[in-house]
Amino acid sequence: MAKLSSELNKKGGILVISGPSGVGKSTLVGRLRERFPGIEFSISCTTRPPRGTEKHGVEYYFLSAEEFEQRRVNGEFLEYAGVFAKRYGTLKSEVFGRIERGVDCILDIDVQGAMQIKEKCAADPELAAVTDFIFIGPPSLTELERRLRDRKTDAEEQILLRLETAKKELSFFPEYDYLIINDDLEKAAAELICLVSSLSLRVGRYDRGIFDR
Repeated sequence: MAKLSSELNKKGGILVISGPSGVGKSTLVGRLRERFPGIEFSISCTTRPPRGTEKHGVEYYFLSAEEFEQRRVNGEFLEYAGVFAKRYGTLKSEVFGRIERGVDCILDIDVQGAMQIKEKCAADPELAAVTDFIFIGPPSLTELERRLRDRKTDAEEQILLRLETAKKELSFFPEYDYLIINDDLEKAAAELICLVSSLSLRVGRYDRGIFDR
């Protein structure tokens, strides 16, 4: 899944993964990368401040609001969105170079950003041929609320905001290509690993002249 045969001239894939806060995306993506260490993670930009031991260029690129806006104006983002009063975005430089080198790239982004990329795919067949949209859903809103509360990291107001946002995000799941319900972690991880393994065989990732040798 990492660097693929240069003889085949096979492109990497863009794996757009979305799901509401508390659904377990980070854990599932971690399991996926353990299984396929060659898959790389696109580091997002954000205007929120670092938390705990987070470092610039590791978890996120931490930008000022002014720098974020300047990069947006310059057309440097593949997608960008406002989430919980902060801005997040994916730099084109984090994605396209990897794809051309045959490296799969994970974008763990919210629904707003995913829909922007989907719109771009509709106008760009080459981008569409290497991009897949995967939605991670909870077994129910009740279970999602339980998970958010069990984390004990958010105030009541923040939990209610996350739940309201989750309801809106869940309504978009039909816009994605694949849906994985994270009811049982081991089962969901196995499904994600199996899915991503099969996506590497998409015809759109291969050069049309692979048999002209």
